Amino acid sequence: MLARRPRGARNLADAAPGLVVVTGANGHLGRALLHTLSGRRPLRAVVRSAAAAAAVRALPTPPEVAVVDYRSPEALARASAGAEAVVHLVGVIKATRRAPYAAAHEEPARALAEAAKRSGFRRTVYLSILGADPASPDACLASRGRTEAILLESPLATTVLRVPMVLGGDDPATAALRARARGSWVFLVRGGAALEQPIDAADVVAAIVAALDRPELAGRVLDLAGPEALPRRELVGRAAALLGRRPRVLPLPLAPVRALAALAARALANPPLTPAMLDVLERDDCIDPGPACSALGLELTPLDTTLRRCLGSAPGAGPP
Repeated sequence: MLARRPRGARNLADAAPGLVVVTGANGHLGRALLHTLSGRRPLRAVVRSAAAAAAVRALPTPPEVAVVDYRSPEALARASAGAEAVVHLVGVIKATRRAPYAAAHEEPARALAEAAKRSGFRRTVYLSILGADPASPDACLASRGRTEAILLESPLATTVLRVPMVLGGDDPATAALRARARGSWVFLVRGGAALEQPIDAADVVAAIVAALDRPELAGRVLDLAGPEALPRRELVGRAAALLGRRPRVLPLPLAPVRALAALAARALANPPLTPAMLDVLERDDCIDPGPACSALGLELTPLDTTLRRCLGSAPGAGPP
């Protein structure tokens, strides 16, 4: 039975059985998830700005949209009024002085757990990142690990999905791979030695939907990735080969790049690269996705299929 709607929620839609709320809904995965669930479940998109709301409203069948401060339990309670479940997609890999990891990860998670007490929803699916661990020396991965713990230790029935690089649509990782594959020269840290195990965006959306439909997965942390792990230089070469190209890789030593990232983090309000972000990008991803696929009933998209889709899609393309 749903809890009584909190005061101030009457500007949102009436409570609806099966309502799914999606936080961070303006990102590629959020929009793709809304597109997939449209017509199947009542939906409400939660974003933090008018510009983000406009991106969601541009969908072919736009859901109801609420603009809130993710760190406000009161605002999230109003936005989740009548919800059965919340899909929490809020997260970053780059923090700045004005937007530290705690403000992007832990504070919204605490607010969401508190909002659940006020609005009555009891189920959440949280999209995290491979390598998340409170004990990690990397600030981003440690923050993500603490965020997982906040949600898993709350009264919420939480399923955590950890994923690596996601390819598909207009996200930065796809745009970067597309640009490298089309170039003649490619600069890669350590010559592209870091192992990548990219997953198709459509598979991530399918995993989220499956987690929503499987309450028995509450309390589980599932490590999910694509079907192949390979060095970044080979990933770029494989994508380029599909275009009939063969870019030359120019290695960048890790130490100078790390030093420049540290300098940029101190000197710029919004640096292009930070040490923590670099550590995430240079971390090896190589896991067995089988257990997660079995739990979710998921069949992964072959890597070459994903690459063809990414290379053939233009920036601004719609959901996968």
